[in-house]
Amino acid sequence: MKRLLLSVTVAAALVVGTLTSAFTPAPLPTVKLGFIPLTDCAPLVAAKELGLFQKYGVNVVLSKEASWANIRDKILNGELDGAHCLFSMPLSVYTGIGGKAGSAMKIAMVLNNNGQAITLSKDFCGIVGFKETAKVAAAVANLKKKKEVTFAMTFPGGTHDIWLRNWMAAAGINQKSVGIITIPPPQMVANMKVDNMEGFSVGEPWNGVAAMQNVGFTEIASQDIWKNHPEKALVVNSDFASSNKADLKNVMKAIIEACKWLDNNGNRKKAAAWLTKPYYVNAPIAAIESRLIGSYDLGCELGSQKYGDNNMRFYNNGVVNTPLKSHAIWFLAQYVRFGYLKSAPAYKDIAEKLILDDLWAEVAKETGVPVQADMKGFKTNLDVAFDPGNPAAYLASTKK
Repeated sequence: MKRLLLSVTVAAALVVGTLTSAFTPAPLPTVKLGFIPLTDCAPLVAAKELGLFQKYGVNVVLSKEASWANIRDKILNGELDGAHCLFSMPLSVYTGIGGKAGSAMKIAMVLNNNGQAITLSKDFCGIVGFKETAKVAAAVANLKKKKEVTFAMTFPGGTHDIWLRNWMAAAGINQKSVGIITIPPPQMVANMKVDNMEGFSVGEPWNGVAAMQNVGFTEIASQDIWKNHPEKALVVNSDFASSNKADLKNVMKAIIEACKWLDNNGNRKKAAAWLTKPYYVNAPIAAIESRLIGSYDLGCELGSQKYGDNNMRFYNNGVVNTPLKSHAIWFLAQYVRFGYLKSAPAYKDIAEKLILDDLWAEVAKETGVPVQADMKGFKTNLDVAFDPGNPAAYLASTKK
């Protein structure tokens, strides 16, 4: 009888175990995404905190990185599947400006428009005001009589670098007459404190932190240079994009939902509360929140500036997220304009190789996001008109 009872117990246990295993869900595929401590990493953070990645069937691990160079290296070697990344960084790396020429990282979608700025040190207080670009060249020339003048950006050929150079060109500053150095975003304010540079171009919240700490002031925001410009993108490893297409599409769908959530201004205080955490941006919540909702305390007793439809945008009825080849071609043209490239690159070929526009079209259709028309001309605030079909004409006009 004991033997019979034992057999029944074992059999029951086997049945229960079989039923349990049958109903245990399979583990979600893991995707590792990097980010730099900047306010515009918010789509990744919101998708994580809101449980959206899990909703779309992926286990996303977020990895805080120290610099854009770290992001580049880890995407290329596969240590990261993708990252919050400067829109133009894959273009810079592929052309050999910011990495080994021919190294391909793919642009899956745009994460945000606007929300960067150029900060000047207290040396310029009372001499140059907010958006007083015409006064900058003379102020720089006078300061050069006392010391070497240096500006900082975050990655050669990256968006922050190009905003800086466009601003300098508009101001009439000979870029060879000043120093231009590379500093990771979270280190900008500390470096300005010890007088390592007189100005920097970076994303928020670090311009806001500089103003809050009375280290410098906001001279111009990037949306004043080009309203609704592409800024950060979801950039991915090439092999991951081709071998894990379904997982990548699910990551993108989660991020789209997060972008929609972030464009409700009522949600931005909650987002700021997440971003202030040490494992995300690790900056004062006041600096993050104020500029995230479009209220800029400029510093240097310049008062405040309010941004509305040209504030940092994450969705904007779908306008933000389409990765456009026309924008890629514009950045490539800047590389020629500012001497990074000695001759014209294969504009269209590079844009087509690095931008996953077909994948985006699939995801957009499946999520009801309108795809923006590509290869249309446009004009930035400080520049001449740009026809993506004729970069040579644009470059000729910038020399006039």
